[in-house]
Amino acid sequence: MRVLIDGIEVPEAEAGISVFDWGLLRGFGCFEVVRAYHGVLFRLGAHLDRLAGSAAVLGIQVPPRPALEGWARAVARAGGDCQVRILLTGGGRDPLVGAAARAVVLWEPLLPAPDVLRLLPLEAPWHPATDRSPFYAVKWLSYAANMASGDRARARGYDDALLITPGGLVLEGPTFSVAWVTGGHLETPALGLGILPSITRAVLLGEAAPRLGLSVVEGVFPLSRMLEADEALALSTVKEVTPVVAVGEHAVSRGPTSGALAAAFREIVIAETG
Repeated sequence: MRVLIDGIEVPEAEAGISVFDWGLLRGFGCFEVVRAYHGVLFRLGAHLDRLAGSAAVLGIQVPPRPALEGWARAVARAGGDCQVRILLTGGGRDPLVGAAARAVVLWEPLLPAPDVLRLLPLEAPWHPATDRSPFYAVKWLSYAANMASGDRARARGYDDALLITPGGLVLEGPTFSVAWVTGGHLETPALGLGILPSITRAVLLGEAAPRLGLSVVEGVFPLSRMLEADEALALSTVKEVTPVVAVGEHAVSRGPTSGALAAAFREIVIAETG
């Protein structure tokens, strides 16, 4: 089992949605990606809570929670060590052609992740932090600007991008949160900036860091603050906790705290997924 559409298994070669669906035409929809360890999903409930919040902002109906949970778990069992993508499309609005909204659940293989990351700071004028957008924390299908930023960074020899405001405030990566160690505590951009409320970020700040006795400071930080840090981290469902060793041309040390946080995070994962 690789793909379920509205709970029905569909052969990979036949999996698709209507070309009239606004999920395709306009990126109108929302999604989540959940990590599966040996077929067991990590923090599925938190991901589905965030999906429900995104759908509510966009006015998209969510399938019954028990059904969605069952679909995700079934796909995860089939995929093993994988990532499970859950998409809700907005359906079509062409008066001549009906296109129902769809719930798509599929597993994707885990691509090899680098041991460390080198990030290129790029301005993100589309980010909610730069305006008064009412769409804070919406994980919608329209990720084109984020993906293009990552591609631009890789074309210049980096692993990914670091999104910043035109005024030079640190935000997040295209698909990950960031944090850094300085003065014996952990700092990270505040959710009030409109960054995505990452599940991995929440686990690291609320559970892993306290295990190590690390205090956490959330705030509004200029890029210079990250450049002066002792260590820096990228946090995501797929990357877990990955050290950042360069931001632009500025090297960042790879110290012991990064490894300790990564180990603490993995202990939490193992305790829940076996």
